[in-house]
Amino acid sequence: MAFGWIDEQARARRRAGLVRTLRPRPADSPLLDLASNDYLGLSRHPEVAEGAAAAARTWGGGSTGSRLVTGTTELHTELERELAEFCGFEAALVFSSGYAANLAAVTALAPHGSLIVSDAGNHASLIDGCRLARGTTQVVAHADPDAVRKALGTHDGPAVAVSDTVFSVDGDAAPLAGLAAACREHGAGLVVDDAHGLGVLGNGGRGAPYAVGLAGAEDVVVTVTLSKSLGSQGGAVLGPARVIDHLVNAARTFIFDTGLAPAAAGAALAALRLLRREPERAARAREVASELHGRLTAAGLEAVRPDAAVVSVRAPSPEEAVQWAADCRSAGLAVGCFRPPSVPDGISRLRLTARADLSGAELDRAVRVIGETRP
Repeated sequence: MAFGWIDEQARARRRAGLVRTLRPRPADSPLLDLASNDYLGLSRHPEVAEGAAAAARTWGGGSTGSRLVTGTTELHTELERELAEFCGFEAALVFSSGYAANLAAVTALAPHGSLIVSDAGNHASLIDGCRLARGTTQVVAHADPDAVRKALGTHDGPAVAVSDTVFSVDGDAAPLAGLAAACREHGAGLVVDDAHGLGVLGNGGRGAPYAVGLAGAEDVVVTVTLSKSLGSQGGAVLGPARVIDHLVNAARTFIFDTGLAPAAAGAALAALRLLRREPERAARAREVASELHGRLTAAGLEAVRPDAAVVSVRAPSPEEAVQWAADCRSAGLAVGCFRPPSVPDGISRLRLTARADLSGAELDRAVRVIGETRP
């Protein structure tokens, strides 16, 4: 029977407690949200919503084609210009998603004969970029510049190191300065995904590379998503103009994909301008994360100290993690639940988002619910 093997895989997932299901949310959910990546609380901000609506009224519901045909509007180029300037880079290129941006950056910058050194904790989109690239990939220990240095020393030719800036599972930050130093010793490039750093780290939320002095460097390329701190949809690659020009000509997820919808570009641009005016939102997100971590550990829970706005709480098993998240939901709290294969270390946990717009009372409520429902 066609696809008969799917049934056995489904049974294996059920036995392991790894079944995933879709849960549509209403427009006005009664749940306290600590599950989304809306770090700055901008996805429903009136200015951001109006930015999306105005763009749709002006440009239509879709971009109508690939970026190289009809999918580039004046709004796209305006967003690219302001995003690059805000983050401190020479140029930017907007994609339909952060996933597409990562695939583009890794595949286009790792041609045949090159070496890709990839952190063991990298996001799936970076991993898939490594798999699709024509270069050879070597996976190294998590957040270890010396391991990167050693791997680069085994290769004579073009090379690039690839890492998240803030890892999505535990919210720990990569040692960017150390990674850059290791790459420069061997003439290698550094590609980092700042999906969880943009809007949270750096001066006014300009990102993790900006915070450590790597913004604008000729050997550093940064990918970002527009769907987290900027409350919209899409992704972008930031870097030297010659790298961006190369992506326009060589990145398959740019050349062959329909351009980002104007509404998403308009929303992201509105959010970026709002962040410029209200840079304190970034600091507030970090403060909330630190406070959430402190309250959870004080309650006797095993929470990982956050470097940005992600706080994770370890669970005993995949099954107990699922039940814990379900019990939180029943008590009015939405939390993320990360289990294998989404977690590289095999340890299941609740993943909490420390949004800048959370109040002290909401933090009290969240910690109480998580503590009362612990396995």
